[in-house]
Amino acid sequence: MAWLGWPAPFLWVASCGLLLFVLTLFLSPRSCRARRTLRGLFMARSKRLLFRIGYSLYTRTWLGYLFYRQQLRRARNRYPKGHSRTQPRLFNGVKVLPIPVLSDNYSYLIIDTQARLAVAVDPSDPQAVQASIEKEGVTLVAILCTHKHWDHSGGNRDLSRRHQECRVYGSPEDGIPYLTHPLCHQDVVSVGRLQIRALATPGHTQGHLVYLLDGEPYKGPSCLFSGDLLFLSGCGRTFEGTAETMLSSLDTVLGLGDDTLLWPGHEYAEENLGFAGVVEPENLARERKLQWVQRQRMERKGTCPSTLGEERSYNPFLRTHCLVLQEALGPGLGPSEDDGYSRAQLLEKLRRLKDLHKSK
Repeated sequence: MAWLGWPAPFLWVASCGLLLFVLTLFLSPRSCRARRTLRGLFMARSKRLLFRIGYSLYTRTWLGYLFYRQQLRRARNRYPKGHSRTQPRLFNGVKVLPIPVLSDNYSYLIIDTQARLAVAVDPSDPQAVQASIEKEGVTLVAILCTHKHWDHSGGNRDLSRRHQECRVYGSPEDGIPYLTHPLCHQDVVSVGRLQIRALATPGHTQGHLVYLLDGEPYKGPSCLFSGDLLFLSGCGRTFEGTAETMLSSLDTVLGLGDDTLLWPGHEYAEENLGFAGVVEPENLARERKLQWVQRQRMERKGTCPSTLGEERSYNPFLRTHCLVLQEALGPGLGPSEDDGYSRAQLLEKLRRLKDLHKSK
């Protein structure tokens, strides 16, 4: 019987050919190696399939929300005062307050100190964010969500219900819970003196956004709230895109000024700098930063912000254009006629090496 339009004789020949191929592998003198190879291929495909199933359940069903709630309870019990001690940055009438939440996440309050208005970025723990709002004596008028993952969007419901005038911003392509005001690339959110631009940076998720606080109105440095795109000496996983997509998003960030402050979504600095030392062991900027980070973490102090100028000097995921990194990671990844493709290959190889380094 034909199947899916294929003629029966073709299916019979194809099946016999596949069976002959498998028998040849298993009966050959190298059959043990063949079995290991097939087993490895099967396990790799199984792991990828299981991950895709788990990721779909996490992002598309309430099972993800239940998992997030469990994470939240555990983190509150383990870190009643937060996983890190953080310090706010105060500029001319603008305050940036990092809020340590869950086991390693950061939410942020951006405050216009004159108007007493606040914007929350990725408020994953509504209780911790609300406590900071009350302590600062400000009114929450907007939530900026970088992407849909529950560890960044889990507090949207409670905070938007508690603050009736609060607007929830984010990408319409990302399925962000309780979204009220969709944003596109280069859209600007204005709150008092705060001018915050959304930049589309897909890769980690399809609709991932980062938010750039313009420093010009308050005569200070601009601030980049990078979610899971960019961390201190690292970058996010590519869950819903390709290496080319992620590279393009990182290049968007590379176009910003060196003095731009980087406020990431996670406290991964020590681990990331350790990996950066594997691929660039002689990078002195990385070594100096690692020593500072280790001193901070010994006292459970947060490590954000860094600056984009610093990140260019030691973050391997922002250095795919550097010949020294291309040479360190092997042949075939150096400059070519299609530079974007070779850099995407390098980015993908860095991610694989990072995963191996983390598993050791």
